[in-house]
Amino acid sequence: MKYQTINEFEHFELNEVHISDVEVTNGFFHIVLDDVVILPENSCNRDIRKMRANDLVLKIDDMKIQRLTREGYKTYNADGKLLGQTEDTVIPESDYSGILKTFTDGSAYSVTKEGNTYTFIVDATDESTYELVITGSGDRQEWDRFLSWNE
Repeated sequence: MKYQTINEFEHFELNEVHISDVEVTNGFFHIVLDDVVILPENSCNRDIRKMRANDLVLKIDDMKIQRLTREGYKTYNADGKLLGQTEDTVIPESDYSGILKTFTDGSAYSVTKEGNTYTFIVDATDESTYELVITGSGDRQEWDRFLSWNE
C-alpha cells in the first residue's frame, strides 16, 4: 500500500462506508472499506481539505471480539398497528465467522472508537443489522490513493 497511518483513527470519517472484505483470525482483524473520508488532519493528507479513499484497509492489532449483536426490530401492518417485535440477539462465539462473512458487500453506518474499543454498526447482506464491539491495542490504516471528495 502506498499510504499508511498508525493510530490515526480519529483522522478518518467512517460513516456509511461500503465493506469489501473482512478477515478475523486469532487476534487479527482486517476490514476493507470504500468511500472513506480522510480528514485534513491526517498525516498523509497533503491537501487542506477532506479527501476520499476506496480499498482502505483498517487493521486492529491484538483484537478481541467483546460482543456481536443482531439488532432487534418491530413490524407493523399498513395501518401502523404493531404486529410483532424481535429483541436484540447476542450472537454466540461459535457463530461469529458465519455472521462476519455476511458483512462483505454490506454497509457500515458507523465505525467509532472510544479508548481501545471499536464499535461497528453494520447492515449485512443477510438483511440484518449488527453491532460488533471489539477491543485492540492499536490500529493501522492503509490505502493506495486519494480521491476527490465533494460535500
